[in-house]
Amino acid sequence: MALNIEDPEVDKLVAELIALKRTSKLEAVKAALKHEIASHRRDLPIRERLAKSLAMAKEAGPFSPGDHKAETDEIWDAD
Repeated sequence: MALNIEDPEVDKLVAELIALKRTSKLEAVKAALKHEIASHRRDLPIRERLAKSLAMAKEAGPFSPGDHKAETDEIWDAD
């Protein structure tokens, strides 16, 4: 999807960011968007930030402990 914004204030802000970062318009807008997204992600409650990890853990099922030393020795081919 193409992005076409015709707003004088946005043009001024982009021009200022370009001057400060000494970069292209594309890179300035990309960096600003990434920064804003990261900022909002940091503000999410911990439950929301960890939702994907929790779903993966639930899908994997319960941990079935075994003989950790034997398994490690087998991996490292130790006697």
